[in-house]
Amino acid sequence: MTLRSQAIRLARQLLVPAIVIAAWEGISRAGWVSPIVLPAPSQVLLRWIDYARPLAPYDPAEGSRLAWIFSGELPHDALASLIRVAGGFALGAVLALPLGLLMGAKPMVYELMNPLVQILRPIPPIAYIPLAILWFGLGNPPAFFLISLGAFFPILMNTIAGVRNVDAIYLRAAKNLGASEWTLFWRIMIPAAMPYILAGVRIGIGVAFIVVIVAEMIAVNSGLGYRILEAREYFWSDKVIAGMISIGLAGLGIDFFMNRLNGWLLRWHRGMEG
Repeated sequence: MTLRSQAIRLARQLLVPAIVIAAWEGISRAGWVSPIVLPAPSQVLLRWIDYARPLAPYDPAEGSRLAWIFSGELPHDALASLIRVAGGFALGAVLALPLGLLMGAKPMVYELMNPLVQILRPIPPIAYIPLAILWFGLGNPPAFFLISLGAFFPILMNTIAGVRNVDAIYLRAAKNLGASEWTLFWRIMIPAAMPYILAGVRIGIGVAFIVVIVAEMIAVNSGLGYRILEAREYFWSDKVIAGMISIGLAGLGIDFFMNRLNGWLLRWHRGMEG
């Protein structure tokens, strides 16, 4: 891809956001809505900069300049939320992947576990909040529980679907070549199911971000969700939107990383081209 085509592609991607921001700024400056209800993007930007700015002037005796740069509220809140997302997602994935592989590969395990999975799967993680607080109290444990629950089912269901939809031609060819059950599972089923599994991982990360914000609004006193709730109490709508944009940027960065990881892991896979 040439530099010109990359620039054209970037311009296309930024066109709609630029139009939305310009219209938003115009509506706010025209006074059609109250700034308390919908502050202008320029006001949100100033609040976001203030949110990210270090709380105190730089003092070499207190530590390095890099630590000072990241000493503001926003870096601390973003880091707290990302740690909860990473921990909860890792826990959900570690539980979902083995179970999904077993349910997809072994019909007996699928018949035993599927009724319970289908009963629990439609229950949103938010519905578990009272039980999570009752079981784990306040703080990080209920947040990790809720996030892992939110990530668990997308990964589980996609893993099951991926293993159960492996092309029978691959399986028959491997059996005819004398492949053992373990080789069949490890060298055929898992690679063939990988597109489904990685799709489930991306969905699970998205759900984890949704759940972490709700969990932080209820069970903990730090993180982006907590800060949004605090701003709501003081009618700081610009800070609410600044927190929301921070969540979106963090999600965009993680999705970009996952997209690159998918491209590398699935470089053998022929999907849509062109």
